[in-house]
Amino acid sequence: MKILTNNPWVKEKYKNKYEIHFADVGYLELLELVRDGIHQGDRLLSHPLSGSVKPNETPFKSVLVEEDRGEIDMDSLLIIEDALVMARNLMKNPKLFLEDDQRMNDCRMIDLSLIDSALEK
Repeated sequence: MKILTNNPWVKEKYKNKYEIHFADVGYLELLELVRDGIHQGDRLLSHPLSGSVKPNETPFKSVLVEEDRGEIDMDSLLIIEDALVMARNLMKNPKLFLEDDQRMNDCRMIDLSLIDSALEK
């Protein structure tokens, strides 16, 4: 099991418990990295659009995957491709995004709580 994330709080909390793939990229680019892994045989363990925060409302995302490297999991591929389409469409209409420290901390905390919940299952 590994976590793909662009959230430094997730990286810091789980770096000694799980394999972490940290990338200093935007939300959409992180989903593309998840898709690339699925093409190599990874399988989604958490939904790439989990939570009520939309891709155009936060820069942070963490996704839990199983590294299998076997055949491509078609369910995972369909889910990530649909997530990419939805994320791209939402990002055409960006919300006012203020990059102040408190807003960024709120976004980091929401993403961390979502991956915490996924790991509890």
